[in-house]
Amino acid sequence: MKKADVGNIIEFRDGLQGIVEKVNENSVIVDLTYMDNYRDLELDQRTVVNHKNYRVVKESAV
Repeated sequence: MKKADVGNIIEFRDGLQGIVEKVNENSVIVDLTYMDNYRDLELDQRTVVNHKNYRVVKESAV
């Protein structure tokens, strides 16, 4: 399993996607406003996802 880096787009929990803002030892902090339907889903702006529970969809260009 590859850990995400800051700026990567990850997918988790039934198709939710977000941009990684911070990488911690066991988890990442993800900005969910990346999704087009973010407002419709009524989610918090950020969430924490364990490294075991996501996959990297797109790596950052940096």
